[in-house]
Amino acid sequence: MVKITDVARHAGVSPSTVSYVLSGKRPISEETRRRVQASIRTLGYRPHAGARPAGGRANVLALVMPLWAGVHAPTALRFAASVVTAARSYGHDVLVLTQDEGEEGLRRVADTVPVDGLIVMDVGLHDPRLPVLRDLDRPAVLIGFPADRAGLTCVDLDFRAAGERCVDHLAELGHRAVALVGPPPEVYVRRTACAQYVLQGFTAAADRHGLTSAVHPCEATAAAARATAERLLREHPAPTGIVVHNEAVLEPLTEAFARLGPRVPEELSVTAICPADLAESARVPLTSVALPAAETGLRAVELLMRALAGEPVPATTLLAPVLTVRGSTARRTGGGGA
Repeated sequence: MVKITDVARHAGVSPSTVSYVLSGKRPISEETRRRVQASIRTLGYRPHAGARPAGGRANVLALVMPLWAGVHAPTALRFAASVVTAARSYGHDVLVLTQDEGEEGLRRVADTVPVDGLIVMDVGLHDPRLPVLRDLDRPAVLIGFPADRAGLTCVDLDFRAAGERCVDHLAELGHRAVALVGPPPEVYVRRTACAQYVLQGFTAAADRHGLTSAVHPCEATAAAARATAERLLREHPAPTGIVVHNEAVLEPLTEAFARLGPRVPEELSVTAICPADLAESARVPLTSVALPAAETGLRAVELLMRALAGEPVPATTLLAPVLTVRGSTARRTGGGGA
C-alpha cells in the first residue's frame, strides 16, 4: 500500500506538506501543490478511508507506549490510565499502541489512523522517532525529555533532580558510601531518558558531597535482586545508603537485605524513585520520590488539547520531585561505609 511518506519522498517534500495539500489546512505554493498531486497520481496513492475529514476532528488521541524489554508494565499502565482518564474529560478516546515499531509505527499512525494528536512514552535521549514527530501534521506531546528538544513539547518528572534529591537526603544523614540500583541493562543500552537523568543526578550529587558511589543495573527478577544485594554488601566500602530506581525489584531487594543481615534503617538506609503506594506498602515503608503518573498524564493531555485549540504551549514542563521521608532512612551513626 502506497503511504503518504512514499508520496512525500517521490515529490521531494515532507509528509506534512503532502497532508496539507490533501487537507487544505495550510497554504501551499502552486508549484509544490502540482508536484505533490502529480506524485499522488503516479503512485496511485489513496488516503485511508478512516482518515480525518478536512477541518474535522476524530476525537481520538494515540498513546504510543511501546512495551520494550525492561519496561515495568504495571507502572507504564498507571501512566496510560491517567492519559485515558484525562482524555475522557475532554471527550476524547485513546488508542493505545504498544508494539515496538519505532519510526515506522509513528508513520503508520500518521498515514492511516484517524487521531487528532499523539502522546509518546518511553522516550530516549537520542530517540530515532524525533524526526517523524517533528514532521507530523498534528500535535504530539512527549512524556520524557530527549537531549534535543527543539520543535517538541515535553512533560515529565525532573528525574535528574529526583536522583540528586535522594543522594542529598542520604548525605544529610551522614552516609558516605552510596549505590544506585538501576533498571535492567537494556534500559541503559537504549539510553532511555528517565534512567539516564536519574544516573546523572545520582552521580552529580555523590560527587558534590564527596561520596563513594557505585551503579548497579538490575534485571527485573527476584534472583537478580538477591544477587545485586549480595554484590552490594561485598563492595569495599559497602554502601550504607541505597537509591533504587527499579520498581520491579523493590520487594525482593528489601527482602534480600533483611535475610543477609543489614538492618533497615539502622545499618542501611534505602530510598526509591517509584509510585507512592509501592513505597508505602514495602516491608519497611520507603523514603521515596513519587512517580507522579496522574499529574503527568493530565498535563500531557492538557498540553495536547491546548495545541489542538491553536493555543501556545510551553516546550518544556518539568515536574519538581517531592521526597517523602518514611521509615527506611536514618542518620548514619558510624562503622563501615567509608
